[in-house]
Amino acid sequence: MSGRGGVGRRPITGRSGVRLSLLAVAAGLIISGCTSGPEAEPGPGGQEAPKETSTAPPRPVSLALTPAQGAADVAPGEPVRVNATDGKINDVKLTNAEGKLVAGQLAPDGAGWVSTEPLGYGKSYTLTATGTGTNGQPTTSTSAFNTAKPARQTTVSINAQDGETVGVGMPIIFTFGMKVADKAAAEKALEIKSEPQVEGAFHWFSDTSVIWRPKDYWPSGTKVSVKAAVYGKHLGNGTYGKEDRAANFTIGDKLVAVADGATFQMKVSINDQEAKVMPISMGKKSSSTPNGNYTVMSEHNGYTMDSSTYGVPTDSAAGYRTYVQYAVRMSNSGIFYHSAPWSVGSQGKRNVSHGCINLSTENAKWMMDTSKKGDIITVQNGGPQTLAATDGWSVWQMSWDDWKSGGQKN
Repeated sequence: MSGRGGVGRRPITGRSGVRLSLLAVAAGLIISGCTSGPEAEPGPGGQEAPKETSTAPPRPVSLALTPAQGAADVAPGEPVRVNATDGKINDVKLTNAEGKLVAGQLAPDGAGWVSTEPLGYGKSYTLTATGTGTNGQPTTSTSAFNTAKPARQTTVSINAQDGETVGVGMPIIFTFGMKVADKAAAEKALEIKSEPQVEGAFHWFSDTSVIWRPKDYWPSGTKVSVKAAVYGKHLGNGTYGKEDRAANFTIGDKLVAVADGATFQMKVSINDQEAKVMPISMGKKSSSTPNGNYTVMSEHNGYTMDSSTYGVPTDSAAGYRTYVQYAVRMSNSGIFYHSAPWSVGSQGKRNVSHGCINLSTENAKWMMDTSKKGDIITVQNGGPQTLAATDGWSVWQMSWDDWKSGGQKN
């Protein structure tokens, strides 16, 4: 009985069987030839030779110390570093002339060390590092150096206050106490972090102030952390930073107000939803309100509007000195929105102000209670004048491409 498994088949015999046997032997030789290699070749005594491995020869550790031995005029705000090659760092000591240790941190892999506190101006320091190479031998390197004595020191301030909530148009303005010669070095010392992260850039309008703004309005709810780490940093021509500044703030609701000189109305939207429409009076023809995108700068409960602050004597025909209950600054040139009970009869009908946006006392209070620093107020149909980007915080007057061209970083 036979089946598909071949149990009942007769063995192959004769010449055909010989041919098949010879083919099988040849195939085995071919397969054997394809799979054999140097690693399978027998070594002395018939043993298989071990596989070759590449192992770097043991080396002494190389320690790179920064600043280097004998360095002078080292900027005390720059970190001191030790980096190891062909080994690991065991210990680092950075001491001043009195032997006091400066704090530092060793990397988890032992390949680097960095100081974590700033140095002093005009001081002497000694840096000693010990490491062990791949050869197991210890090595010690030392660097003695001196920090710079500044010709002058400058302060820096930030326009944002720690813990406050600001509007979506908020620029970050760093104002130095004197002219900055090395603007690229100054930008390097300024840090802006946000969650979520947004794209932004610096722009210099003067030698004493640099402004950072995002490409588009900040998203509401963004958490922003700002640090001006200028202490010990050389800002050019012997000028160094005096002390650091920092602020953390939050971006609040998106408030945008549009004041229209043709309709004599101001429409306020919050998070892109219309919240209120108010009658207004803007600048008359002889002192029209410049058209453009203003950013709220400051709020005042009780304020004296004084024409002399922008060059018009109070005793002249166009001058004035008037107390108002609510006033919010929109520009350095004296444009405010403010309560103006004397012009309520004209509000919603005609423009009669000296350039400001007049509101009733009730509407001015609502607006000031609702708005905040960094909110956007757009003026349209105000007249022939255009708001200058340099007037106050009016950074949204510039296109993104023009804005980016005013920075110093590559």
